[in-house]
Amino acid sequence: MRILFIGDIVGKIGRQAISDYLSQLKQHYRPTVTIVNAENAAHGKGITEKIYKELLREGVDFMTMGNHTYGQRQIYEFIEDATRMVRPANFPDEAPGIGMRTIKLNDKKLAIINLQGRAFMQDIDDPFKKADQLIAEARQETDYIFVDFHAETTSEKNAMGWYLDGRVGAVVGTHTHIQTSDERILPKGTAYITDVGMTGYYDGILGINRDEVIERFITSLPQRHVVPDEGRSVLSGVFIELNSDGSAKHIERVLINDDHPMKY
Repeated sequence: MRILFIGDIVGKIGRQAISDYLSQLKQHYRPTVTIVNAENAAHGKGITEKIYKELLREGVDFMTMGNHTYGQRQIYEFIEDATRMVRPANFPDEAPGIGMRTIKLNDKKLAIINLQGRAFMQDIDDPFKKADQLIAEARQETDYIFVDFHAETTSEKNAMGWYLDGRVGAVVGTHTHIQTSDERILPKGTAYITDVGMTGYYDGILGINRDEVIERFITSLPQRHVVPDEGRSVLSGVFIELNSDGSAKHIERVLINDDHPMKY
């Protein structure tokens, strides 16, 4: 099982980076499945049905979400029918959408789980207990398990990686938009990285126009976050290869920007 995962797509520039680079990345890595985090795909907050379909046309097979899942009102109109999307599974049961889906790839099945952290984020259900529940369910019918843990702190992401080591094929962190260089295979066979990074505006701050963010730090006053439609882009991702027994064989970071141009 070969998985190409691309981190948080932010706005129009992020979507354009997918259009510019995904085809070449797929030619190089030959992934069995391509997954992206799309919770910032619409102007930096949420996703629309139009963008959901646009990403599928670009060659994305599946999408995970995060704390901005419901950032666009129309998500309520299509999320139940979006069979190639999961939202954090530890949202309350009343929240539209589901947190785990199983997809069949050739003769194998992959469970994709989305969880959200609680440290410095909204107080929702326990992601560790929810992970236990979903992994027990997934093991009954799947060959591989992939987890996107959308969390703020490195410590909580590290804790989830170690907690799930040997029980899932991969735990990848999203949300903080800065790619970390700690990709590894944990002792019991789980591929792990604290944060995959983001795909969006390279010269901003976390994909947002830098001026407003700097002004907020200087003045402590509220500022409207602006996600530019034009500018240089960065694409951040990770490529993971899993063994036939579901454990990880290989993990490597993917980073494309003007300072790290595509090599293939």
